[in-house]
Amino acid sequence: MTSRPQTPPPVPHQAPQQAPYRAPEHPLRTVAVPGCTLAVGAVEPRRPGLPPAVLVHGLGGSTQNWADLMAELSGEVHAEAVDLPGFGHSAPPDDGDLSVSGHVRAVVSYLESADRGPVHLFGNSLGGAVAVRLAALRPDLVRTLTLVSPALPEIPPQPTALPTGLLAVPGVPRLFERLTTGQSVERRTAGLFELIYGDPALIPQERREAAVQEYRRRMDLPYAMDVLARSARGIVRAYTERGGQSLWRQAERVQAPVLLVYGLKDKLVSYRSARRACLAFPDARLLVLPDSGHVAMMEHPQQVARAFRELLAETGSAAERAAGRGELTDAQP
Repeated sequence: MTSRPQTPPPVPHQAPQQAPYRAPEHPLRTVAVPGCTLAVGAVEPRRPGLPPAVLVHGLGGSTQNWADLMAELSGEVHAEAVDLPGFGHSAPPDDGDLSVSGHVRAVVSYLESADRGPVHLFGNSLGGAVAVRLAALRPDLVRTLTLVSPALPEIPPQPTALPTGLLAVPGVPRLFERLTTGQSVERRTAGLFELIYGDPALIPQERREAAVQEYRRRMDLPYAMDVLARSARGIVRAYTERGGQSLWRQAERVQAPVLLVYGLKDKLVSYRSARRACLAFPDARLLVLPDSGHVAMMEHPQQVARAFRELLAETGSAAERAAGRGELTDAQP
């Protein structure tokens, strides 16, 4: 991996890899922060003293999206995944703010209340946009930034992403509910897998069953569709912001070393965004997964973990060289 490539490096040719399913090995805990209560899941590190990492899921996701990757990295970091307000097992925020900035405030509040910063920050999709804004506004809280298919402004969006974007249109979520009335939870879950996975046929049966159970639980929550719709509007609003609030402008301000992960089979975030992202972040490197869709950390956790270890080794060596010269650096593992 090289820093700040002018064009993305050649796509590696790799055989499809099935992500092994791991049942949750730990209960969620709740953490009260100003304005909301967050559910947090963690994987016990293999040894004490490892640096902290915080992982932020995408639209409609939860901490479980990160279970496999957290297990892979338990020898490198003390990882915690956060359910954003209104998602997973976190209640909606008190003020109802489900914008990207609202989610950023919730994660910052958690980092400050738990005294977790600076952390290795991970984000997928919506969580990637949250992580970019957080890293730009609060560089003191971020050691490195790993972005898996981040939801950065892409105009025009992929045609396959348009139905998701339509969730932001008033009235569409209610229409969607009417149109899907009578559909089984299994069928709805299969449709979600088709959207976010590069090859849904590789999903283990245990993971399918767990996803169906979670989908059924979410459907029973009275606020679930409203949270999804208003968070989708938050993404659309972030795509239209200009000036200092532009996500691309904020990407240029990120001081931390960045690992970008894109899948060539992603139906929601196009690989064409990778080149702009490589040029926007001052210190970026790129991992391309030909067989991955939108959730590479679930589909190919070993490969994402390997790239993150390379990031740690690279930035750690830079920090050691700077320390030897008596210099300060932001790139610390």
